[in-house]
This record gives sequence, C-alpha cells and structure tokens, in this order.
Amino acid sequence: MNMYQQHIMEHYGNPCNYGTVQDCTHQHTDFNPLCGDEVTIQVKVEDDKVVNVGFTCKGCAISKASTSMLTEHVEGKGVEIVKNIKNEDMMQMLNIPISPSRVNCVLLGLVAIKKALYGVEHAEH
Repeated sequence: MNMYQQHIMEHYGNPCNYGTVQDCTHQHTDFNPLCGDEVTIQVKVEDDKVVNVGFTCKGCAISKASTSMLTEHVEGKGVEIVKNIKNEDMMQMLNIPISPSRVNCVLLGLVAIKKALYGVEHAEH
C-alpha cells in the first residue's frame, strides 16, 4: 500500500469530524445512486465562517475518506471560499488516480456541503 492509499485508509478508519453537529445551521444529505453511498453534512456557520462541521456516511472508503478530508479543509474557512471549492480541488486532496466510475464517490461530500450552504435544505431550528 502506498503512502496515499494509507492516508485514505486512515481517514476511512478514523474520519475527522465524524458525527453530528447539534447546533448546526445548515445540513444536507446527498446520495450517489450509482453505488448507494450516502453522506449527510452538518455545518454551523457564524459570521460567514464555518465554525463547526460534521458528517455521517454510509459508503465506500473513498467517499468517507474524501468527505473527512473535506471537513478538515473547510473548518474555519469563509462560506464563499467553501462554495468555490472545485471538483479538481477534491481530486488533488485525495491525490490518487480515480477511475471515472469512482469520481462521484470523491465528490459526494462536496456536493452535500455546497447544497447545504446554498440553502437547498436548512437545519430545523
């Protein structure tokens, strides 16, 4: 197993920010129908910054690891910065060759956090 695969397995086995955010202001659940993966992202935003982020995931190692890396990356960042994260940024974060059939696994967390921040589904208050 190379260094990058090891990094993914570490995020899969011990993901960062795994769990719920009790006082979240935004949340969204997204689903990849091709493989059955599901990711729920919860974000607490204060003063246009991500102050807390958490996720739960039913899915493969790649979707769980990439969402873990994403949550680590967005903590403390401005909402506009997070909304502008590109698909290519996620691929660079993962840093391993991804087959076309697995691209949606890598991007599932990014899609969920963007939909949450754009208000597709707000958390109940």
